[in-house]
Amino acid sequence: MTPKSGVLLLGSCITAIAAVGSVFELSSGTPELGNMTTGIILALSIPLTVLFFVVAVKDTRANMK
Repeated sequence: MTPKSGVLLLGSCITAIAAVGSVFELSSGTPELGNMTTGIILALSIPLTVLFFVVAVKDTRANMK
């Protein structure tokens, strides 16, 4: 694993935590940041989680040879 892969995996973890937190905030009925802001965070964090993870896996596979 390269440092780039590690940073990408860290980003993936952080955005996944943000997504889960946003879901809990929205399901509580009264999000601290408001519905719009929390919804935007959720909408951005899900694709970023997948993107960071896929790029990290590709980078790791490319550097294994």
